[in-house]
Amino acid sequence: MGYLTLALLGVAAFAALVVLRVARPFWSLIGAALFLGAAGYAWQGRPMQAGADAVPQVDASPIEPEMIALRDNLLGRFTQDSAYLVASDAMARSGDMRAAAQVMLGGVRKLPNSFIAWTWLGTTLAMYAGQVQPPALLAFRRAAQLAPDHPAPPFYAGLAYVRAGDFATARSYWRHAVALSPIGSAYRQEIAVRLALLERLSNQGASR
Repeated sequence: MGYLTLALLGVAAFAALVVLRVARPFWSLIGAALFLGAAGYAWQGRPMQAGADAVPQVDASPIEPEMIALRDNLLGRFTQDSAYLVASDAMARSGDMRAAAQVMLGGVRKLPNSFIAWTWLGTTLAMYAGQVQPPALLAFRRAAQLAPDHPAPPFYAGLAYVRAGDFATARSYWRHAVALSPIGSAYRQEIAVRLALLERLSNQGASR
């Protein structure tokens, strides 16, 4: 069916040349273009394969509501920085982690002294790469320099290492995050619970 359609298109193109009275010198140029198209179809076409609508491949990254709530407690919600985080979240939900990281790159350019923007830049870069590569680590370190007494930079650096499967490094970051968290704060308890679960998991793995 595909080759028949191709032949019909060739006949129709020739008829159009006659009806439109295209000058003969252009026939060879148009014929060459048609020939190249036919050759490409013969090489890569699959005329016997059933047609199907194109379906975009989206690897959406769901963001857990409890993690959003914890982030709001740690970093605040209605701040200038949070607008970039919300936009980055939208890109992540669509599966475009590269765009999510690019949003945060724009954030640190606009707010170079925001530890929040640097923290989330490190998070998105690590999620995009699937591991904590030097650019993400540099972003986390910059966030820690800007806010050395805040638990968010070490917590999210540890979370990035958890996602990468490096539990030993993650534990050290989360222990530091707990130490920096004010006693009685809601997020201190949440980080401590995650640390306890991580240590239990690591101990179980070591005992096998």
